[in-house]
Amino acid sequence: MRKDEPLPALLVDDVDKAAPQLKSVFAGGGIIAYPTETFYGLGVDPFRPEALERLFTLKGRARGKPVLVVIRDASSLHSLVADIPPCAASLMERYWPGPLTLIFRAKKGLPALLTGGTGRIGVRLSSSPITRRLLEILHSPLTSTSANPSGREPAQDYKEVLEYFGDGVDAVIKGDRLVATLPSTVVDVTGERPVVIREGAVRIEGL
Repeated sequence: MRKDEPLPALLVDDVDKAAPQLKSVFAGGGIIAYPTETFYGLGVDPFRPEALERLFTLKGRARGKPVLVVIRDASSLHSLVADIPPCAASLMERYWPGPLTLIFRAKKGLPALLTGGTGRIGVRLSSSPITRRLLEILHSPLTSTSANPSGREPAQDYKEVLEYFGDGVDAVIKGDRLVATLPSTVVDVTGERPVVIREGAVRIEGL
């Protein structure tokens, strides 16, 4: 990042100390960049279409591509999914929290940008302490699309986030450089049997 480039409105060292500011950013439809257990993610309120619009514009993300959501506990699923199949419950018990994204049938009424018009939604219960604390502070699920312009490599530290977006994000949570080499594993649980859509950081056995 060049020295003359503007910084984001809020650069966070401690999420607890910055809790009021983070709540304000989130409530105002802002974008928060934060470290997960894989790469840096970009978080907005998944229930606010205007926040999602801003997120898509920032990334240059194509419409029709669903957005991953992270949750703080399994009970939060009920605000996002139509049902939890038995196969999903088994995978959740075995691999959550962790880098496993499950694709469910989406609850009716969710923003079209969130689901990409597919009627499905990807959800993960993160194992990242910072992500989990952020979710507790916000009392809401949070989008977790990777922090990079579409087509670029995901950011692995906050400096890379700033290089990509500068003041395009409203808050950036600092953390140690992430060392993951693989994204989350993605499994579709909307059919009769679970199907691995993307092999990633979690190796699923027995499907």
